[in-house]
Amino acid sequence: MTKIFILYTGGTIGMVHDAHNNALMPFNFGAILDQVPELRRFGFEIDAHSFSPLLDSSNITPAVWVEMARIIEKKYDQYDGFVILHGTDTMAYTASALSFMFENLGKPVIMTGSQLPIGEIRTDAKENLITAIELAASLEPVVNEVCILFDFQLYRGNRATKFNSIKFEAFRSVNYPVLAEAGVEIRYHEHAILPKIHKPFRVNTKLNEEVGLLKLYPGIPQAMIDAVLQTTGLKALVLETFGAGNASTNPDFIESLRKAIQKGMLILDVTQCLGGRVELGRYQTSVQLQSIGVVSGEDITTEAALAKLMYLLGQDLTDAELKQQLAVSLRGEISV
Repeated sequence: MTKIFILYTGGTIGMVHDAHNNALMPFNFGAILDQVPELRRFGFEIDAHSFSPLLDSSNITPAVWVEMARIIEKKYDQYDGFVILHGTDTMAYTASALSFMFENLGKPVIMTGSQLPIGEIRTDAKENLITAIELAASLEPVVNEVCILFDFQLYRGNRATKFNSIKFEAFRSVNYPVLAEAGVEIRYHEHAILPKIHKPFRVNTKLNEEVGLLKLYPGIPQAMIDAVLQTTGLKALVLETFGAGNASTNPDFIESLRKAIQKGMLILDVTQCLGGRVELGRYQTSVQLQSIGVVSGEDITTEAALAKLMYLLGQDLTDAELKQQLAVSLRGEISV
């Protein structure tokens, strides 16, 4: 019998109405077959574990990622696939982080959630949950990736980003095609799915959180830039630039970046655009960034960039090794 493990961390999807006061409250996922009886028709063995306390996704931290990873590691050999229920706001960050933490993943890890609680009459929760479980049970093809399933679309987790807070179509993956689409039947796009790696599954739980994020905008004060760059202990910075990796050519700005790099900080250039990629040197407004040692993030998302830096900084790499690993696709996070 196919065995599926559900990890409920919190979020909108797990809420139902309390019959006594008509308020929303989380339901017991240990009794999930009672709440969603349609799942019985699969004939799967479904077990569930809930975080205690449950967490709104705004309160998810790297320490929680480690906890999730260790739970999956412990259960890995016992189940055919995994479903993680998670709030939507930071789901793309968690999916990205887990994708790097899981090395040689050979089973589906499907993350999903909902925009409306499962206890609402008009909800996306049941469809997302049912479809996620069916995808997690897939044996042919095996989607051996950390994915996000939302609104009938299966995305590579480290390629997706939340782009809408009020529609059921909450996520998009602009720079990479969907892995599967659930319509009358589930259509897999096998060319887009990572090939299976026949090596032992490993979980890397050492993360370094000394990573920052600076989003550029016209007129950003130099004092703000310096304050971020001079943050105590900061080892790496994701710099969200304009267009194809462009930024101001103001000498003070460039000099601040140069000094930070000389002191050992790694600066990764990521575009603010949902689609496209960084192309350092294409325009005059990125030539100086390239010349002082800013690293191109290619077409990586901001969420994946932060997670990848935390993962790599935790691996005790040399500066050269770190830059080399940033330039290659470890889990399908960039197009090469």
